[in-house]
Amino acid sequence: MAATDTDKDIARFTELTRALRDEIRKVFVGQDEVVDGVLTCVIAGGHVLLEGVPGLGKTLLIRTLAQALDLQFSRVQFTPDLQPKDIIGAIQLIRDDNGSERRVFEPGPLFSNIVLADEVNRATPRTQSALLEAMAEYNVTVGRETHRLPSPYFVLATQNPLEQDGTYPLPEAQLDRFMYKLIVGYPTLEQLDEIMNRTLSPSKVEVKRVMGRDEVLELRDVSQRVGIAPSLQKFALRVLQATHPLEKSAPDLVKKFVREGASPRAGQAILASARVRALMRGEPMVTEQDIVASAVPALRHRLILNFEGEAEGVNRDELIRHLIEKTPRT
Repeated sequence: MAATDTDKDIARFTELTRALRDEIRKVFVGQDEVVDGVLTCVIAGGHVLLEGVPGLGKTLLIRTLAQALDLQFSRVQFTPDLQPKDIIGAIQLIRDDNGSERRVFEPGPLFSNIVLADEVNRATPRTQSALLEAMAEYNVTVGRETHRLPSPYFVLATQNPLEQDGTYPLPEAQLDRFMYKLIVGYPTLEQLDEIMNRTLSPSKVEVKRVMGRDEVLELRDVSQRVGIAPSLQKFALRVLQATHPLEKSAPDLVKKFVREGASPRAGQAILASARVRALMRGEPMVTEQDIVASAVPALRHRLILNFEGEAEGVNRDELIRHLIEKTPRT
């Protein structure tokens, strides 16, 4: 960023993101790391996968975010009987007053700025493939026609742990399209107490608009101009390279337990989200702290364990932290 614009841009960025956090916290209790992760991806232009058992507020978080952003929002409840046309839309045959017929495309719920894909891993692979095109190409194809999706466009998906009945593992290609995978855990006792106080109160909280489409795109543009020192970018790419078991630089634990490492898209996710994290802290340059904070949520869903890793229940987060620690900084 130009030196004369830096302070102004950072101040506006931090002001808007702080206001967005405050509105979300009116409704959603705790889980600050998850909230920051969602905001980071939305500003960076990435999709988010939130995993946790039912009842932890994942859907509430996304609904509240959509209200504060004042963007077009739609929710799709994914079920085993959901068909691609149910989310994409379909061509309808319309008859006018003269009796002539014409074919008209009726858009489905994917045609929104923010799409909540609720319990996304309950849908069949056929429906997952339709969602994948939207996430990857930002358009959908019906028949021979391609229809562009609105901008900005985010898929914020929730999924239940794979151990639950009625779930389907997401394809690796689709997992790779999520910038972050965030784990929503159980609230603390104090947070539970606050949740009860808010949900059992007769008064309703009103979520105010913080920003809209233009401001979201403005913040994304500002984040793309944040500087990253060449040495830090190389460090991030060494971390990425260390996820591949055939690389000489990979730690022994990666070579032992990992079948496939992360793609170059993971490197883009780490660097893009690190820029946003730097601005959210009020800094004009990315630091090592930003790279490390971005690496775990950007890599945890992209590491494919081998049979031994799955059998021993290897924790991907711990594995990622281990390889970060082993990765040389220079």
